[in-house]
Amino acid sequence: MSRLRGFASDNNSGVHPDVMRALQNVNVGHAVGYGDDDITQRTILKFKEIFGTETDVFFAYNGTGANVMAIQALAKPYHAVICPETAHINVDECGAPEKHAGCKLLPVKTDDGKLTVEGIKAYMHGIDFEHHSQPRLVSITQATELGTLYSIREIETIAAYVHQNNMYLHMDGARIANAAASLGCSFKEMTVDAGVDVLSFGGTKNGLMFGEAVLFFHQNTQAVKYIRKQSAQLHSKMRYTAAQFEALLSNELWYKNASHANEMARKLAAKLGEIPEIRITQKVESNGVFAIVPEEIIEALQQEFFFYMWDPDKSEVRWMTSFDTQEEDIDTFVGLIKEKIAVLA
Repeated sequence: MSRLRGFASDNNSGVHPDVMRALQNVNVGHAVGYGDDDITQRTILKFKEIFGTETDVFFAYNGTGANVMAIQALAKPYHAVICPETAHINVDECGAPEKHAGCKLLPVKTDDGKLTVEGIKAYMHGIDFEHHSQPRLVSITQATELGTLYSIREIETIAAYVHQNNMYLHMDGARIANAAASLGCSFKEMTVDAGVDVLSFGGTKNGLMFGEAVLFFHQNTQAVKYIRKQSAQLHSKMRYTAAQFEALLSNELWYKNASHANEMARKLAAKLGEIPEIRITQKVESNGVFAIVPEEIIEALQQEFFFYMWDPDKSEVRWMTSFDTQEEDIDTFVGLIKEKIAVLA
């Protein structure tokens, strides 16, 4: 559809060459299936080195499956999950968490995609009242669906409140690499050390072909392997999932990919800031740029560089950058925007 790399989603980018090589390297001979192979076990140890030895790792096919597994493992069907209204589990997973976990989602309205303790408190009523779903999980997304970031302190504050109220904290980390690279912190500092109980660790948006990982910290995970199987997330040839993560977590590839995507978003935002007709609506803290654009030029722009509308009522769009976005793409795209706007004058 587009003649150059577009800005629709970091899902649209290709597979990083190092990850593709890792897939090729393990594509030799036979290996025991369902995770009992040497590559999967080696990669699990790598995760434990990063997050701590008490981390339990379960690989999954995709982000929705990872989130569903995390929720099912820690909540019963009579429980509720508190999340931002923009959360992927609330907007973009076709009701999968409700269907598979049976839990009610309680969405909190936010301006920046970030939960606060005050927002969570709005749903902390009806406790131990059998007519109400009981809050059991709080789910935050890092980076958020609006490209914003929680500081480590903000995560710690939410975690403390969550644990005081006998709940768990889930982090949807579809873009966790972008968050860690931007904050300049380790994965562990932002998750385990901050009080996160379960993490959906994303790889697809940062150079993998497929695969996510669900990481449980200090939890009883005896039932998770059964939940994964029932959720159709158990990959028989798991060495191919694990090998990708091993490559991503080696030689700081995750950091290089995410840092580049973040830098491209900042450069795009800076160039857009020079155009009076464009208004950026969110802080550009990871690899997403949200902006209000003249409605008349959107369709023409999409024909050249595909991207998605975010809020049609406000003429707000979302532009995502990836590990393979180049400055040439940004310069050409911004030039096209200026050209289209000039026609309106």
